Amino acid sequence: MTIFGLHPVDVAILGVYAVAVVWIGRWVGRKVKDQADFYIAGRRLGKIFQFFLNFGTSTDANQAVGVSREIYRQGFGGMWIQYLVLFLTPFYWFTTQLFRRSRLITTGDLLEERFNSKFLGGAFAAFNLVMVCLGGGSAYLVAGKTMMALTPKPESAYTQVEARSVAQFHELRQLESRLDEGLAPDELARYEVLHEREKKGELRGMISYTNPMVFYVGYALIVALYTMMGGFAAAAMSDALQGVLIIVFSVMLIPLGLAKLGGFAGLHAKVPDYMFSLFGSAATSEYAWYTILGMVVANLVAIIASPPMMAAAGSATDEMTARVGMLGGMFFKRFLMLFWALAGLMAIGLYGGTLYDPDLIWGVMTRSLLFPGAIGLMLAGVLAANMSSLDALSVSTSALFVRNLYQPLVKGRAEKHYIDVGRVVIGVILVSGIVAAAWAQNLLTLFQYFISLPAVFGAAIWLAFVWRRLTRTAVVVQVVLAFTVYAIIPNVFPAIPAIRSHPAFLVQTKPKDVTVVTGALEEDVAEGRATTVGETIQKIKHIPAQGIFFENVVRTNPDDPSSALQGQGRFEAEVWILSWFGLDLTRWSKAGLGAARFFFDALFPFVLLFAISPLTRPTDAKRLDRFFGKLRTPVQPTPEEDAAAVEHSAAHPEIFEEQKLWPGSQWDIPKPGWIDVAGFGGSWLFVLLILALLWIMAGLGT
Repeated sequence: MTIFGLHPVDVAILGVYAVAVVWIGRWVGRKVKDQADFYIAGRRLGKIFQFFLNFGTSTDANQAVGVSREIYRQGFGGMWIQYLVLFLTPFYWFTTQLFRRSRLITTGDLLEERFNSKFLGGAFAAFNLVMVCLGGGSAYLVAGKTMMALTPKPESAYTQVEARSVAQFHELRQLESRLDEGLAPDELARYEVLHEREKKGELRGMISYTNPMVFYVGYALIVALYTMMGGFAAAAMSDALQGVLIIVFSVMLIPLGLAKLGGFAGLHAKVPDYMFSLFGSAATSEYAWYTILGMVVANLVAIIASPPMMAAAGSATDEMTARVGMLGGMFFKRFLMLFWALAGLMAIGLYGGTLYDPDLIWGVMTRSLLFPGAIGLMLAGVLAANMSSLDALSVSTSALFVRNLYQPLVKGRAEKHYIDVGRVVIGVILVSGIVAAAWAQNLLTLFQYFISLPAVFGAAIWLAFVWRRLTRTAVVVQVVLAFTVYAIIPNVFPAIPAIRSHPAFLVQTKPKDVTVVTGALEEDVAEGRATTVGETIQKIKHIPAQGIFFENVVRTNPDDPSSALQGQGRFEAEVWILSWFGLDLTRWSKAGLGAARFFFDALFPFVLLFAISPLTRPTDAKRLDRFFGKLRTPVQPTPEEDAAAVEHSAAHPEIFEEQKLWPGSQWDIPKPGWIDVAGFGGSWLFVLLILALLWIMAGLGT
């Protein structure tokens, strides 16, 4: 007996998990008295809860599936869609201290205090309401697609349309496998037709019983119940339970998958060796080293604008607890990502190119490798991983709305009123995530937004902490222009038919065939291209034409190769602006175009801020003295001592002048102490250790 394709034991495990997290929310909710309790857990979290909070908040199944899907598509180099955060981790040693010493509840509060601007605080809140829709959408998308993969329809239950879609998908995969040998003219024409249909999302490799929208609603209801009752404390405490489940879901596929493949040697026998390269080839991958560097730089600018950063740091009892908890949770996540990367390689060996949607990888592997009970535990782990991020994100964004948009307009109400409004906003945020999941075509679309879009505010927040000459006017102008380029143009242009079909925007890169030197696989030996596995051979890899200004360029009628072209997906506004300088982008690779976009996203806001700030009115000196004095004052053991220390720093700004790296300048950066050097330097040793483990894992079995 099954329930929509799931064993009753698996359904029971999911039920127990749902009841447990709702009970935690109800228990914690009884202790909520004011906004500090609801939004930052009353600043009472110690090192253990800080570890699990930061581990859970930063870790979700979207990332695990994102890593494995991109490795499945691109080889090991695809892991950098998420693993780029490895190089950002040491910087949390400083940002966590700054957020804790700011002694605020939201990053919107920080912008208000730094620039004396309720407009900037409200704009940051509104911006993050949009961002949290995308973040919530990815959580729903992963959980829904995993459930879809676990509840497949038998072929006998397919409709005629479904059966045709699946049959044409497999026909396309067969034609693709013979591209390097050369196709007959009629086969090549058929390939072009099917390839166009796949780009438009018409082909599917399997059909599921799961209705995504029904699943999304049930999933959102569980998160809403415990988060709306207990707020940030409920998120932190449920993350302790969810952290264990995240560990389980990250590792349980690995031993069974390797056993089925014949160990690491069997993995290398089934996966081309160029796919084990840590940094993809510019010719064959979308993730060359310079693409990865661009993504790292863009994400470094963006990370500081994440709403949970202030809440996570602010909920700690003191700044050292915040710093240790942050880096401990983050590095443990980086370690688990090794297993996510290995899962992506295993999927290549197990399924080749037979999956129509790489987002389904985790669910397909779960269904084919695990057994009843273990499948329920895996699904609970996926849900836990997503909930542990979604709960903190929804609470911190609710705090932004209440404190930086609602409370300035509706003043003087009781704390309970503002908490109740925050609870309603959490529900609205969770519902908006469902809308985003229905809109997004795949995880990659959402991940690429996360990498760069927060840089709209990220550059200003970084400079707000270190540069006294940064002005409110410069930040307002920069935010408006950057948001136009990063968000408005990319989404509005595709909705305008004249732009979507304009020949200048339909330019594509030149298709090419790349010769790859690689070790022979088992299938190469079976088909006579080599005599032994591992023998050095040459293969032709076809790189099709790819859109430059649009994510995809497709035929309006897939069955007619002469039909008109049109743009589909995101419009790459950054690449369009770069084209104004006369660059011949048709000769660029997909990796080069991606790198250009991410470098533009990272640097454009800084160019605007440095150009405009000196031309505009500076911020009041006394306000700056108080703000920077607070950042230089360590958090004290009691609230009374802390308030006295902050007042003393504000009254005597001269005591910090000699502590600055450049005394007398507008750069308010303190000279690093031994704790700064030890924490930052030690973090880079952990980064090198993780890279060494990656390199060792890639070479196992050769």
